[in-house]
Parts: sequence; structure tokens; C-alpha cells
Amino acid sequence: MKKPIAVISMVRNDSFFANKWISYYGAQFGFQNLYLFIDGMDQPLPEKASKINCFQIPHLYLKRAKADRKRAKKISDFANSLYSSYHAVLAMDIDEFLVLDPKIKLSLKEYLQKNFKTDSCSALGLDVCQHPKFEDSIDLNKSFLSQRKYAKVSDRYTKPIVSFKAIQWGSGFHRIRGKNYIIDPNLFLFHFGLVDKETSMQKSNDNELLTSGWRGHIRRRISLFKELETSKPFEGDMLFDKARAYLNKTRKWYSWNKPAPLKFPSIIKIPKRFQKIV
Repeated sequence: MKKPIAVISMVRNDSFFANKWISYYGAQFGFQNLYLFIDGMDQPLPEKASKINCFQIPHLYLKRAKADRKRAKKISDFANSLYSSYHAVLAMDIDEFLVLDPKIKLSLKEYLQKNFKTDSCSALGLDVCQHPKFEDSIDLNKSFLSQRKYAKVSDRYTKPIVSFKAIQWGSGFHRIRGKNYIIDPNLFLFHFGLVDKETSMQKSNDNELLTSGWRGHIRRRISLFKELETSKPFEGDMLFDKARAYLNKTRKWYSWNKPAPLKFPSIIKIPKRFQKIV
């Protein structure tokens, strides 16, 4: 029998994504193979925490950049202790969901248990956003993608979150230190940070985030709502191959192991075949 697949994340001040993360990845890989760090002894545990390996750790106040580096190192070091027992280890933010294209008639687990020839692989990043004009607030009892039709194809969320050997992730899992990346032709990383506008806008007034250096990041993130309003979306399948080809080969000289931003319009309609997955 092939070894199982492990999934790791860390969460703080969340009442929105953790249970969805547990439900989704638990169904894909087995709840016993999920590892979630709760950042802060004062933090409530997710409802489904008892189903998984859940570790509550003391919160250390740090500025954004340093905190991101520390988190990536902690998760990388923890992941490196798992490879003897697992075929692959996945690490991501709590609002990120790895999805295999439904056109591939395999489960995500079966696909990742194939013999990959690289230390890691990246998934094409889709930054999902509530359309301010056409879509209502999210209903957490329904699948996200049955309620959201639009996304931005994003270099920032084209992340090497799948690893097959011991590696060290950089901040935010955007790169692997000292390693190049290859974007898999069938994997997508759906980022749901902007899936609900009201929830997203609340972060712009979160004092803990603002004082720790997140102001500029939040401002850039919420600008996607306006971009969505003013852009004409492409059908996703018309853009995916073009985007993968560009992101696989294009990078900035000072950031050789991360893809460079796309230089063409990248707002898309998410294909209907994804609606029931997440």
C-alpha cells in the first residue's frame, strides 16, 4: 500500500475557514493525517478539532515579515519530521484549498500518490472574490464555488504547497528555498481570502493586523473587489494553459524561484465543473 498524505496549516483569529479546511482535507486524505497549529493559547479550537491532530501553541507577537518567516520555518521543520511516514506533505494557509481538475478521473489523493519526479509541485493559483454587484454574502453551509463565479489567475497564489522530500518553505509558502518550481498541469490552488466581502473588509479595521504591519497588504488585497467590478472576465479554460506557460518560465531576476506577475488580463469565470468541490 502507498503511504498516506499529510496536510499542515496554522491559524489565528479565525471563525470562518478552519472547519471548512478540516472537512475538505479530511475527506480527501483522512482526518488522522491533518495537522493544525492554533496560534495562541487564548484561541478557541475549531468545532472539528477533535477529529485531527490539533496543537495549541503560545502566540508570539512579531511584525508581519518576521512572523511569516518564523511560521514557514516552524511548519517546514515539522513537515520534515513526517516524510518517513508519508508519501507527500502539503502545507498552506487556512484559506487555501488544493483541487484536482475534475476532468482528471482520479481523487486528489490518488493523483498525488503517483510517482512525481520533482521535490515539489505548484498549483495554478486562483484568487476567488465575491463580485460586489452580482453575488450575495457567503453561506457557510453550501460549497464556496457554488456561490462564487469569478477569480483572478494569480502568480502570488501559484504556490509550491505540495512536497515529496524534505524542503524549507519561504514566507507564506510562496517559494521553496534554493529550489525551482514546476506548475502541475492539473492542479489548482483556490485562495478564498476574499470569498466574502463583509468578512474581508472587517480585516481592514483589525487593530492586531494593522499594528503588526498588514495595512499595505490588506489595502492591496481588497482592491480586487474594484478590479472585479471593472473587468470583463474570460472563460477560465481559455486562459489556464496560457497562464501556466507564462508563470512556468517568467520570473524576476531577484526572485528566480517564484513566478512573476502576469502581463495580461487575468480575471476569469470559474468553470462550472468545480462548483461542488469546495
